[in-house]
Amino acid sequence: MFNDLTALGYGLVVFAIIIGVGTVVLYNFSGAVADCTEVGVCGDDASFNLTGTTCSNSTHVDCGTPTANAYTNTVYLNTQLGSTGLAGWAPAIIAMAVGLLFLGAFMLRGGRKKGRY
Repeated sequence: MFNDLTALGYGLVVFAIIIGVGTVVLYNFSGAVADCTEVGVCGDDASFNLTGTTCSNSTHVDCGTPTANAYTNTVYLNTQLGSTGLAGWAPAIIAMAVGLLFLGAFMLRGGRKKGRY
């Protein structure tokens, strides 16, 4: 039983690592594909500010967010990894897995005790 719980714990750690690394990669990738040349008053000399997730140039601190399809899709994928997406299902997956482990252990234990008092 405890071996199964240990394996479940390792699986949850790997699940969290995948979500964390995926989020970091997508966040940085969104900055790489951001195109700020068509955003508001920034013009052609605009660059993407990864910290503020906005476009800026030497005279304007915040010109707006990029509207390119690549940036929009990458931000959407990043959202789907977060609490509104895959990570949001983690508590339900954990509860179901632990519950099934205990139910399976009780069913196996009941099968071994037949005929013994």
